[in-house]
Amino acid sequence: MFKAVIIERNSERSGPRLAELDKSALPDGDVTVRVRYSTLNYKDGLAITGKVPVVRSFPMVPGIDFAAVVEESSNPRFKAGDEVILNGFGVGEDHWGGLAEYARVKGDWLIPLPKGITPARAMALGTAGYTAMLCVMALEKQGVTPDKGEIIVTGAGGGVGGVALLILSHLGYEVAASTGRPEEADYLKGLGAKTIIERKELSSAGRPLQKARWAGAVDSVGSHTLANVCAQMQDDGIVTACGLAQGLDFPASVAPFILRGVILVGINSVYRSLADREEAWGRLAREIDFAKLDGMTKTISLSDSIEAARNLIDGKIRGRLVVDVSK
Repeated sequence: MFKAVIIERNSERSGPRLAELDKSALPDGDVTVRVRYSTLNYKDGLAITGKVPVVRSFPMVPGIDFAAVVEESSNPRFKAGDEVILNGFGVGEDHWGGLAEYARVKGDWLIPLPKGITPARAMALGTAGYTAMLCVMALEKQGVTPDKGEIIVTGAGGGVGGVALLILSHLGYEVAASTGRPEEADYLKGLGAKTIIERKELSSAGRPLQKARWAGAVDSVGSHTLANVCAQMQDDGIVTACGLAQGLDFPASVAPFILRGVILVGINSVYRSLADREEAWGRLAREIDFAKLDGMTKTISLSDSIEAARNLIDGKIRGRLVVDVSK
């Protein structure tokens, strides 16, 4: 038997609870792992609260991330005792995920735990940190270097935003942080922000083309915020979009794209190649100030994760939440 958060559908509503499950209930896969740590991302919050229909089959163990030790493997890439991490691939959505003491998955979804990162710190980064690094890699690929100008990070108080601040400031970029919690200014500046912008400056409908300011952007918010960021880009500016905290809509015009040559790059972190994953995680191991990461991280128990997910969706959580599934 093992502990897990499980989401069940009753009538037309889904509800999460902490349960004791038998290992025989684990889904198909060629690698069985004992989970050491998981984490809560915005998508996990959506799954647990049911605010958006993230979960596609029931019952479901949520958790799109885990750091674990292999117990059994018929996959040639892994053997018992290997330390591994997982992000995405539909885990926690249509395949049982990491908010449990055990998981069984396809070995092709796993990568080795990078050298220099502990399992707990890997989950302090989690999909949020991995996605932030994919955004930074996309900016670099499009030629956005620190000398090109300021970078704006929206949703800066969240996981993606916070890690993006750490990475970009480490690489020498001047970064502005957009947040709905201006009282967190000192915290965000401690992560590397030079300028704080209140969310309300970007979250309402704006003109199709505005004063050019940003050379690049990391947006985890969507909706009007993303539209306004695009409208404020410099010529040939690059916007990376990876989230929908404000909404799925994109109420913009083509003006920034045809008059300034702005490029909008979508970041899909769920189904990336193993090569992309290993590159991103390798860079995280080298380019994160772990003391600062520790300062933006809180560890909670598996039993606390359901309430914490609700607080995450309500905007009451800053930084990162690591889930110690043994507690």
